[in-house]
Amino acid sequence: MLDRSALLRRASLIALGGNTVLAMAKLVVGTLAGSLAVISDGVDSATDVAIAVLTLVIAAVIDKPGDREHPYGHARAETMATTALAFIVFFAGAQLFLRAAGSLISGEAAQIPQRMAIVVTLVSIAGKLLLAWSQFAIGKKTGSAMLVANGKNMRGDVVTSASVLIGLALTQVLGIAVLDRVMALLVSLWIIKNAVEIFLEANTELMDGTKDSGLYGSVFAAVASVSGAVNPHRTRLRKLGSRLVVDLDIEVEPSMTIAEAHDIAVSVERAIKAELPEVYDVIVHLEPRGNEEEGERYGLKPGDHESTLG
Repeated sequence: MLDRSALLRRASLIALGGNTVLAMAKLVVGTLAGSLAVISDGVDSATDVAIAVLTLVIAAVIDKPGDREHPYGHARAETMATTALAFIVFFAGAQLFLRAAGSLISGEAAQIPQRMAIVVTLVSIAGKLLLAWSQFAIGKKTGSAMLVANGKNMRGDVVTSASVLIGLALTQVLGIAVLDRVMALLVSLWIIKNAVEIFLEANTELMDGTKDSGLYGSVFAAVASVSGAVNPHRTRLRKLGSRLVVDLDIEVEPSMTIAEAHDIAVSVERAIKAELPEVYDVIVHLEPRGNEEEGERYGLKPGDHESTLG
């Protein structure tokens, strides 16, 4: 059975090989056929090549054990890479936008793209569908936000290539060469949109947040299953790549010995890890039952997470 790092490397190699072929084909054919839209699509695939290389590098980093500088390990490197991915995609989209907008504003004469542009775009759609499927499948299996983000990017590439195909077909049928540049402009806007969405998802994790409110429900259910543990509160979850860190307060009977209370805390930790196998660590703070403190830092308690569900 392959470990997580090996699966990440496999996904990266698949993406690297597939996107290299598609990028080269679209850039060469787009240039020969005189299609700015196909060239734009090729540049988008070239950014996927850079992303695949980035994923390969990160796969060698994230499983390194914790050390003095990184006591929580190196899993957050995956989130940093996802953020870098967003900037790479955004930069490519912005460059394409400026090029397409500039050619439209300048009124530069355009030519009708040759039909080979349609052929390479059809091949691109088929290839991107397979690549997106592979990234989603391995990303979900490994819990990799980076691969899932890359899968979404490639799924967007399918829409992009399909739009290019429609634009090329209309250009051929109507004989209006400028439609190719209009389509290139729309493709660039789509790329920028994908970049912003990827960044926002990564930013949630960088800010020690999580969009999955159901995780809190699982934590509270685990605490409820432990006899003697009551009123879980000030509960906070944060992600480290594909792993979770759980921090919470629970109350126990004041008459308990330290050893008895400790046993309950250990049971709570085990219950949470059984409920959420992706948990990296659980920090349990014990309080006497009925304890009230002013000025506690924000955290969820049972019922709070339900109000955040969409």
